[in-house]
Amino acid sequence: MLSFSFPSDPMFSRRQLRSMIWPLLLEQLLTVLVGMADVLMISFAGKEAISGVSLVDSMNYLVIQVLYAVSAGGTVVCARSIGERKTAKAAQAGAQLMGLTLAGAVCVTAGFLFGNRSLLTLLFGRVEAAVLDNAALYLLITCLSFPFLALYNSGAAVFRAAGNTKIAVRVSLYMNLINVAGNALCILVLHMGVAGVAIPTLISRIIAALCILIPLQRRDHALRIPGLSAFRPSMAVIKSILSIGLPNGTESCFFQLGKLMIQSLVSTLGTASIAAFAVACNLATWLYLPGNALGAAMITITAQCCGAGKKEQARYYVRRLLCLNYIILFFICLVIAAGRSFWVSCYHLTGESAMLAEGLIFIHCVAMIIWPLAFLLPYYFRASGRPAFTMVVAIFAMWTFRIGLAHVYVRVLHMNVLGVWYAMFVDWIFRVIVYLTAFHREK
Repeated sequence: MLSFSFPSDPMFSRRQLRSMIWPLLLEQLLTVLVGMADVLMISFAGKEAISGVSLVDSMNYLVIQVLYAVSAGGTVVCARSIGERKTAKAAQAGAQLMGLTLAGAVCVTAGFLFGNRSLLTLLFGRVEAAVLDNAALYLLITCLSFPFLALYNSGAAVFRAAGNTKIAVRVSLYMNLINVAGNALCILVLHMGVAGVAIPTLISRIIAALCILIPLQRRDHALRIPGLSAFRPSMAVIKSILSIGLPNGTESCFFQLGKLMIQSLVSTLGTASIAAFAVACNLATWLYLPGNALGAAMITITAQCCGAGKKEQARYYVRRLLCLNYIILFFICLVIAAGRSFWVSCYHLTGESAMLAEGLIFIHCVAMIIWPLAFLLPYYFRASGRPAFTMVVAIFAMWTFRIGLAHVYVRVLHMNVLGVWYAMFVDWIFRVIVYLTAFHREK
């Protein structure tokens, strides 16, 4: 076992860690608040609207996670180059990352524009007509934002690789404020329904992309991207990014496809279950907040340590970040679980939907004791050069336990939507066993 005492020659001081982690926590907080605000505001349009948005968000989140996964590959390549003291190589990796994710996002947007309603019908089957109409409109508008989101994510990844998380958080603040203000205007004042959620999302992501690109052009920035010539494809750099980003993206893709299948399964249980599941998932984002932020920090820290040849320090920081995650998570779970009736009532759910949502979120809070070990440790393995390992474990766990058991619980044992939750927890337990074993056996 490694000691928790601070290293004698640390790669990162306590002050550097604080300046890196707190902006990431703030960024995740803003993301969660905006996500909750979207769902809360659209709830004024009725459960058909909230159900339609929920179905499309499960698709959109697939795209977002794949973009983020590939961006994480770019973060690792940039951070390793910084650890090796090769800033020019790091800047080149940042430019290649932006071009790569932008091209992919444009292709996905085109597919969603042309597929739209037929794609929704294929994935979710015969849902209510009003739900399908709302979902189709929401998908049509939000898919236009993917290229701009790709530019923002990849730009933010470059800054995170350098340990500069403040710029990304500042841009995220602008983006989220515009989004929330636009939602309030379009939904509460103009009564635009799902379009009132989608249009501000599009506008805010366009502005975020512009805001993140401007600092990357500054001459005093170490990872400056000088102009369009930097985006000329370099297969060597792209290969380095994809060697991490491709397994990472494949893992995220299969994970989100699995969640889509779960969403499709939930849609067979009726509108009450769809709405309860959407609200519970939305509230659960609070529980993931510290882990997502600390995971982003772990990528930068681990990659820079490995680039500098100090892997023992990377393992030390992993343990520290895990402890911090559990401390923050304890208080969040306590607040959410104790006030679950109040939090669910904020979404205007009543009767069966409200009871289901309260049960889902309480059980989720209890099970979160498993989550950090299952989902924070993989960041370490990816950044230290083992992305294929986490990909295989995650895909196997998702499709064997979370999807397979969910169908057994719901279709064979005739359990309600809680069966989906129980299958997810079995998935988590399997991941913990595998990742902890690998971490402690690592030389």
